[in-house]
Amino acid sequence: MSEHRRKQSQPQGGGRAAARRGQSGSSSGRRAAPGGDTGAPSDGLYQSGAAEERPYGGRADARRAAQRATGGGRRRAPDPAGPGRGRGRQPSGGKRLIDYPRQDKYGWQRWMPSWKLVMGLCLGFFGSLMVAASVAYAFVGIPEIDKTAEAQNNVYYWSDKTQMVATGGETNRQIIALPEIPKAMQFAVISQENKSFYSDSGIDPKGIGRAVFNMARGGQTQGGSTITQQYVKNAMLADQSQTISRKLKEIFVAIKVGNNVSKDEIMAGYLNSAYYGRNAYGIQAAAQAYFGKKAKDLNAGECAFLAAMLKGATYYDPAGLPSVDPAATAEANQGRALRQMQDTLNKMVEYGHLDQATRAKFTTLPPWQNPRSNTNLKGQVGYLVDLANAYLVTNEETTGISQDRLQRGGLSIYTTFDKNKVLALEKSVKAVQEANIKPEQRPDTDTHVQFGGASVNPDTGAIEAIYGGEDSTKHFTNNADQTGAQVGSTFKPFVLAAAMTWGVRDPKLGSSQAQDERTIVSPKSRFSGKNKLKIQEYDGSVWKNEKGQEWLQTNDGNVSLGEPPNYEVDLREAMRESVNSAFVQLGMDVGLDKVKEAAVSAGLKPNSLTGTTFPSFSIGISDPSAIRMAASYATFAASGKQRDPFSVLEVTGEDISYKHETLTKDAFTKKVADNVTDILKTVVDKGTGTAAQLPGRDVAGKTGTTDGNKSAWFVGYTPQLSTAITMFRYDDDETNKNREFLEMFGTGGQEKIHGASFPAEIWHDYMEQAMDGLPKEKFPEPEPIGEVINPEPSPTPTPSASESEEPSESPSPSPSQNSPSPSPSPSDTCGAFGFGCSDGGTDSGTTEGGDNGGSGVSPSPTPSNDQGDASRGNSGGLFGGGNGSGGTTTE
Repeated sequence: MSEHRRKQSQPQGGGRAAARRGQSGSSSGRRAAPGGDTGAPSDGLYQSGAAEERPYGGRADARRAAQRATGGGRRRAPDPAGPGRGRGRQPSGGKRLIDYPRQDKYGWQRWMPSWKLVMGLCLGFFGSLMVAASVAYAFVGIPEIDKTAEAQNNVYYWSDKTQMVATGGETNRQIIALPEIPKAMQFAVISQENKSFYSDSGIDPKGIGRAVFNMARGGQTQGGSTITQQYVKNAMLADQSQTISRKLKEIFVAIKVGNNVSKDEIMAGYLNSAYYGRNAYGIQAAAQAYFGKKAKDLNAGECAFLAAMLKGATYYDPAGLPSVDPAATAEANQGRALRQMQDTLNKMVEYGHLDQATRAKFTTLPPWQNPRSNTNLKGQVGYLVDLANAYLVTNEETTGISQDRLQRGGLSIYTTFDKNKVLALEKSVKAVQEANIKPEQRPDTDTHVQFGGASVNPDTGAIEAIYGGEDSTKHFTNNADQTGAQVGSTFKPFVLAAAMTWGVRDPKLGSSQAQDERTIVSPKSRFSGKNKLKIQEYDGSVWKNEKGQEWLQTNDGNVSLGEPPNYEVDLREAMRESVNSAFVQLGMDVGLDKVKEAAVSAGLKPNSLTGTTFPSFSIGISDPSAIRMAASYATFAASGKQRDPFSVLEVTGEDISYKHETLTKDAFTKKVADNVTDILKTVVDKGTGTAAQLPGRDVAGKTGTTDGNKSAWFVGYTPQLSTAITMFRYDDDETNKNREFLEMFGTGGQEKIHGASFPAEIWHDYMEQAMDGLPKEKFPEPEPIGEVINPEPSPTPTPSASESEEPSESPSPSPSQNSPSPSPSPSDTCGAFGFGCSDGGTDSGTTEGGDNGGSGVSPSPTPSNDQGDASRGNSGGLFGGGNGSGGTTTE
């Protein structure tokens, strides 16, 4: 091995540790003692000829050597001038940001914070709150007005645009502008609630503190909220919970509102959104609820009274609310309300809002009205509102107003109702009723008597007046609408119009005939007026029901009209004297489908037409409403122009804008309509309707009375107005499940009620007032129409000339009643089914015909689907059942 690779010799004692010690120049002990005070740390390493190597020692020797180097001894006693005792922790010599626990204190004192620390923490806390409040204020916005705070009534107006009533909607509220709110009302709430209203920023810290202090010492509970806070709570915050978070939000929003919204806007918003009791939200509703007047008409005493209601109407409403709280008696509430009212007035004087002389006038509670179910709807108003609402919702596709939208309120609804006409119609009905109907004197005949009526403008279709019953808050069925009362002979003009429009069928052809196969009928055409006439099909065969029974049609009073043996009368006379047999046969010859079509074209609703496949359909077994009857006759008044009746002219709202547009249809030609009018004018001039004559005016109309004398009608018109009046007896108690139309024999002291009696009298008295001041217009002269069917025999064999301007090339067919069956002698009893047929009929709803019904006492056929239901009094079928169809005896 080379020399330079040879391992060096190790010191005695060998091993790597010894080598390390050798390299460091240390002695053979484990640790060298530190050098003396004058020795350099490196002396032992770098000086040659060092002293003899120190003996090797252990760790304890090294520790002792170190102690000796620093002065020796085990441990020095604490410095007498030291800060602590015993073995306490020595100060570190540095400063802490927060000296807690305190370094210079011992025991429990170490845990007591210094005043500097407390002050600092408080300043930090409140500073943080201010920062947080500033951030919250910066981020909070002014919420939108809550929709419930804007929910209000619908306002209904008369046709002259004066207000009728404010009602409906989800909330009894009508928002008004601040100028409509008396200053006294504004100062009353300011004096009582928030005297610093015009100077504060939306909150009142002093007021909040005062409220807390008073409640803490057991004083009167009071709120610390300002008017601004209450406005925010009522109108902007849907959350009404009593939580700290909601209250803080209310405060921040109130400050924001106070700094950004005008005081006038806040005041108006508060008074319009506050709750005053009696389901009245807002000052306008409250004024109506307690005093029956508008807010602008309130005096200072009434304003102070309503300000008291804001404290909580349960305990201040003078009517009392013991059902809510037994302590809220009327006497106790009146005492509280008076004291609160006086306190408010005194404060108004103290703060300079009221002079002492005015204040002295109000020392007692103002006259207040008892709470009642919406008295604004009493009389006819409730019926008018219901009718307008029904029109809007039924015609949603046109109006854009659903039931839900109507319920939300806030709509201004301008109706067609003429206030003067409504009052005149109500007055006319009550005058006749009070003078003639005496239920106390005649309980068996005069109880449950009801009237209904309606007026429609022929030029527009506008419903100008109705009579729905004695009072909408007592009688809940609108008698101007469909009641189930049959219209009787007032239906005959539609049969006449059908005969003049489509004509009678050729008896030699099939039942479905084209127009050129028919013959238009002239008013001079003659038909049989024979009582108990055996009704025939258009082709001359005897009409029979599905059971094979014949129909013998009676007339009112069981009287035949015309000269024997055929008893023929022309259609003018038949209408004038209301001859049933002539119009029943005419309807069969024309076709009942055409009669129905004429009625619907005039304006009747198809679902109000009953028994359309039976002969008696032509004499009024259906039950249209008074409104629809007036509107249908208005079609004749308008020379055949049909306009649906309507009750709303215009609707405005935040999201609604609707205006009615009148749609006109050609129901009949002018020639047809004017001829019908001319014949109906004869009824008033010389026939059953003379009681309806208006001196100097043209009047056309028709009376109607049904079998069993269970309803009576008069429907008539002038060129400017069409009116229908109905009368019937019907139990108003809805809990009576077996109620039905009652007979009116003896009612009002009369042997029998006809349309010519009370209904015509009411029509006359009302129309006299309704037409006052209007020009006396004349009906147009009718043009000749149609061919004379079965003309009156002339002394010469020369046939009568046709009235038709364009004579038909086909010969006039012989009417099916040209050869009626021989009239029975007085001793006859209507043939095989004749027992008792000469007596008055009934329509009591049995399955057998009335005594004077079509075939006398023939059993009723199985009712068809179009005969209605029992609820409308039409379930008894054709022969004198619940619909009185078989035995309908009309005048």
